[in-house]
Amino acid sequence: MTSRERRSRIELLQGTLDLLVLRTLLLGPAHGHAIARAIEFRSDDVLQVEQGSLYPALHRLLKRKWITAEDGPSENNRRAKFYRLTAKGRRQLELETSKWDALAAAIGRILRPAEGEGE
Repeated sequence: MTSRERRSRIELLQGTLDLLVLRTLLLGPAHGHAIARAIEFRSDDVLQVEQGSLYPALHRLLKRKWITAEDGPSENNRRAKFYRLTAKGRRQLELETSKWDALAAAIGRILRPAEGEGE
């Protein structure tokens, strides 16, 4: 990745990161580094997930019981904590996705008003 590409990456807001972590874990259990890589990969490296944001997000989600964690070996046989979505987390993911869709639609209406409006 070039330095220009790095500059164009977007840092995530706290609530958005929680939503993306929940969505990533819908695919199955994963450790923190794999979650970050999955979000970056699925966004074509536009979104960046810093450890300083990811681990507090994982702790928030654990505290809310939206995810669980258990120790296990990573791909390179190192000890890692694997996070898994709970039933409560699945319900929250559905709710947060609905809210996100409504927010994105509202912002879209403002950014791209109907033709002739606001000109």
